[in-house]
Amino acid sequence: MNQFNIKSAFITTSLMIAALGTTFAQEKAKPQDTEFYTPVPATVTPGKSNMEAPSDATVLFDGKDLSQWVSTNDRSKPAKWKVANGAFTVVKTEGNIETKKAFNNYQLHLEWQIPANITGEGQARGNSGLFLASIGKGDDGYELQILDPHNNKTYTNGQAGSIYKQTTPLVNPGKKPGEWQTYDVIWTAPTFNADSTVKTPARVTVFFNGVLVQNNFELQGPTQYIGKAGYRKAHGPSPIKLQSHGDKSEPISFRNIWIRDL
Repeated sequence: MNQFNIKSAFITTSLMIAALGTTFAQEKAKPQDTEFYTPVPATVTPGKSNMEAPSDATVLFDGKDLSQWVSTNDRSKPAKWKVANGAFTVVKTEGNIETKKAFNNYQLHLEWQIPANITGEGQARGNSGLFLASIGKGDDGYELQILDPHNNKTYTNGQAGSIYKQTTPLVNPGKKPGEWQTYDVIWTAPTFNADSTVKTPARVTVFFNGVLVQNNFELQGPTQYIGKAGYRKAHGPSPIKLQSHGDKSEPISFRNIWIRDL
């Protein structure tokens, strides 16, 4: 047998031995080897529809009062937006409002409505914002834009479903003014090192009227109206804020808000 044949035979034999070893190992393995029984997931009763709060949710607005909300400018004062007919409406003179409780990672459901008689155009057409984490007075935080999405031309990283001034929504599934719109949000809060530098950036997934518009988007930092966003200070769990934008258009309404800690 020449040298080439000897080498070929050796390779063939080695491959056969490896195949036999793999087969033997597979015969030794059992399905139970990759099964585990802990931790056991907690039992949660879902709502009657995807828009209703599940049993482990905290209801932030039940259609009756704003007892879960305070004024952003003075957290010792209650929120004073107008509650009527199972919803509440922005009162521009009262400023922004935010939740009493601070949150870290969460699932949030919120419904909002642009008035049917809305006027104006662009950013002046029903402007508000859902701040996924409020980290100071005014508009400090991470903003998911709320704006009339129907035939309303504006910059695309400022339209409804955008992470304001950072990214556009994947699509625009917005409804007409006067119809209720829904946001379902999965928020992963940023984390920080001991020296206050960012360790892991914030991430967000958003469904707008049931349609995916932000897919685990990595935020560059809190919202900046002018200039590039960046993480400039460390923070922990934070309230969720709703914006009173102050433009001349008719005020926006909200209803059916609930949250689940993750």
